[in-house]
Amino acid sequence: MKFLDQAKVYIRSGDGGAGSVSFRREKFIEFGGPDGGDGGRGGSVYAEAVEGLNTLIDYRYQQHFKAKPGGHGMGKDRSGAAGTDAILRVPVGTQIYDEDGETLIADLTHAGQRVLLAAGGDGGRGNTRFKSSTNRAPRRADPGFPGFERWLWLRLKLIADAGIVGLPNAGKSTFLAAVSKARPKIADYPFTTLVPHLGVVRWREEEFVLADIPGLIEGAHEGQGLGDRFLGHIERCGVLLHLVDGTQEDVAGAYRTVRHELVAYGAALEGKPEIVALNKIDALTPEELQERKKALARESGQRVFGLSAASGEGREAVLDALQRRVAEWRADDEPRVDA
Repeated sequence: MKFLDQAKVYIRSGDGGAGSVSFRREKFIEFGGPDGGDGGRGGSVYAEAVEGLNTLIDYRYQQHFKAKPGGHGMGKDRSGAAGTDAILRVPVGTQIYDEDGETLIADLTHAGQRVLLAAGGDGGRGNTRFKSSTNRAPRRADPGFPGFERWLWLRLKLIADAGIVGLPNAGKSTFLAAVSKARPKIADYPFTTLVPHLGVVRWREEEFVLADIPGLIEGAHEGQGLGDRFLGHIERCGVLLHLVDGTQEDVAGAYRTVRHELVAYGAALEGKPEIVALNKIDALTPEELQERKKALARESGQRVFGLSAASGEGREAVLDALQRRVAEWRADDEPRVDA
């Protein structure tokens, strides 16, 4: 299944049915009076978050969603049937914006959550409604009220407890594949990961969701490389795992580049708790390892973990730190949503 995290859709609720002008006609009843029924209410348009979806690809092939109109009223005081609703089923974590792309309408953060996007039009009144002591035979009925139409943007932000950031080829996908059952593409060239991936990590009788996003390069916030559009998928994370390729000489510069892009993106990403790990240490000599860990510690101002995602060296310490930070974040912010 292809990954799509943004789509534009057109929605329209149903028109209300027209009221009926009708009179009772029965044998031996000379003046039966009005018996026109009301029109039915038009169908509404809803969005509902459902489990089992992690992409908006369905909305690439269908962009228009229209609810059914209400039925017209009929004689013998019969009301028209209500129109059928239209429901947009979207992945958990989908945000719905108005056509301007900036006005947030709804943020669907848990399965089963439903939001009304466009209410159906009310049905018109039949002539029975207009009967009075001075108007015994009204020939008036209301048309149904029109539905509501609008264009909307759907934007998916994956919900994960922790997210992996780093430059391209830092070993993010290798680490995700090693600690979960996720199977992202892995190769020895940059930008192997083109879309975000999620994996469930089960560690020491606990589990948490880990997200891997495409690598960042300098100028990502200006559209360089794959840009920073996928950073939205870690806005909801409680902790970031920053992987730095230990085989490059300037590890401090690599760390600084990614941090600059996080700051430039905004959304408080730079303020999230961070775990820093020097990856690919199996390819370093002991002297190189110590030198680069010290340089990275000076730049980041925190403890640096040594890690080899491929061989598993140092993996337990990193997972322990991740699990501890995730537990602290869950305790402080139970809804698991901060964006």
